[in-house]
Amino acid sequence: MAYSPCPNDTFMFQDVAAGQLARHGYDVAVHLYDVETLNRKALEGAFDVTKISFHAYLLVRQHYQLLNCGAALGFGCGPLVVARAPLQHADMARVRVAVPGELTTAHLLFRLWAPAAQQKIFLPYDQILEAVCSGAVDCGVLIHETRFIYQQSGLICLADLGQWWEAQTQQPIPLGCIVARKTLGATVIADLEKLLRQAIVHSRAQPGGTMAYVRQHAQETDEKVLRQHIQMFVTDFSVDLGERGHAAIAVLERMARAAGVIS
Repeated sequence: MAYSPCPNDTFMFQDVAAGQLARHGYDVAVHLYDVETLNRKALEGAFDVTKISFHAYLLVRQHYQLLNCGAALGFGCGPLVVARAPLQHADMARVRVAVPGELTTAHLLFRLWAPAAQQKIFLPYDQILEAVCSGAVDCGVLIHETRFIYQQSGLICLADLGQWWEAQTQQPIPLGCIVARKTLGATVIADLEKLLRQAIVHSRAQPGGTMAYVRQHAQETDEKVLRQHIQMFVTDFSVDLGERGHAAIAVLERMARAAGVIS
């Protein structure tokens, strides 16, 4: 099983790292990678169960089944486009923009919001803040912990892609999900989904027990930032996508297809 070192994932799956699945008969090796690496590895079929972006899910769903738990999906949690100085939406066609991975949902949303953007530079998410601050790029798309701390570096928010998405669709924003290789079979996938949901429910009920594992892997160690991150990205949709979650994913697919991002 693979997921990211970001606080929402380590918070949800602390029990998995502690051996929960092994207690139920599964021999599990846990791997942590940044989300774009996870996306790329999903294209290769590297892991049986893995966290990926919903953008990547639309490309691999022939081989991977979406689980109804473990998702990052909700309201007010979208990527932010930030810069050192004000820029207009029309400027996106000419400026250099740092984006956290070609297969991330952040990139998909940015493409939908600014289809004319030409100079996109793909960087690991934790390098984008510094790239904007140093002037290596004119603006950047922030996700994960950095969306909470950019103002400390004197940057301004040009656009909240989550707000834009919600205004366009009236839906929660689908960012990341957990998928399982279809060859595991329906019985095993259903059992794994049940166990992962139990892990998430347990972490939400006793959040204090997760924080050592969260801090061990987080890029930002400030307790307030970590708790903000978890509160924003671990929601009721993380426990169960439900009809509303699946409806939002369907809208994302339609918009991506209409924009020519997926075929």
